[in-house]
Amino acid sequence: MALKPISHIIPPRNPHFVGDGFRVQNFIPSAYGLDMQRMSPFIMLDYNAPFHFPATETPRGVGVHPHRGFETVTLAYQGAVAHHDSAGNSGVIGPGGVQWMTAASGVLHKEYHEKEFAKQGGMFQMVQLWVNLPAAHKMSPPKYQGFNEQDIPTVSLENEMGHIKVVAGHYQNTQGAASTFTEVHLLTAYLNPEGKATFSFPASNNTCLLVLSGSIEINGHEERALDNHFVLFENQGEHFEITAQEKSQVLILSGAPIEEPIAAQGPFVMNTAEEINQAIRDFHTGKFGKLED
Repeated sequence: MALKPISHIIPPRNPHFVGDGFRVQNFIPSAYGLDMQRMSPFIMLDYNAPFHFPATETPRGVGVHPHRGFETVTLAYQGAVAHHDSAGNSGVIGPGGVQWMTAASGVLHKEYHEKEFAKQGGMFQMVQLWVNLPAAHKMSPPKYQGFNEQDIPTVSLENEMGHIKVVAGHYQNTQGAASTFTEVHLLTAYLNPEGKATFSFPASNNTCLLVLSGSIEINGHEERALDNHFVLFENQGEHFEITAQEKSQVLILSGAPIEEPIAAQGPFVMNTAEEINQAIRDFHTGKFGKLED
């Protein structure tokens, strides 16, 4: 099985705030040609690297806003976040938890620091990912999948090298917790020093990883990626290996590209400009439901 070579190793980005509760670095879309089409089905990745939020009586976050045509996936590593949407779904996740919201035909939602976490303050570390939907499912009914850490299957690596949490897709013979509309693999590797993990995905998949903490070597001594660096693989080969130089956490993503046109404007991602205009009209005429801020 051929090795999957590295295309780019992208250093940390300049952070900015989304609302007042998420201090993020944007890796998708960004420079190095990482636009929505190149990274499909992953059309956005924001990383809130570890950041200390002081205590407050008013939870920080992002107020009510719409989405249509894709899914939002929030992965919590430190801190706790609450979700509410106009389809009647709500949930709270802490470290190791995942919120997977399918906006599809349209939903209003809001995300805030969980109330008790906000009152105490503390370190906050999250990833938010947008996963595109194919045209056949963009107008499906909204849905919500919420998982606590214990809900997500774990694969233990041999010789106490660490473990893999399988959020979506599969690792070895273990199926992930989340259901998806297209082929999406979403894994977090927790590696001990010198721990190794091997991954295999189709050459045609768009595959990348984000070093959440620690540092890793990729494919032996080919390249080293440090904390807060993003690694994009070429669409060649199937296999790669990571080795932790110290205790490390790594988010791994691989997905089959959706070979369809992308039209995007703000919180709407569709296939045509007319569909975007319709989403805007539907939002302004109340067709996304109601949700109090």
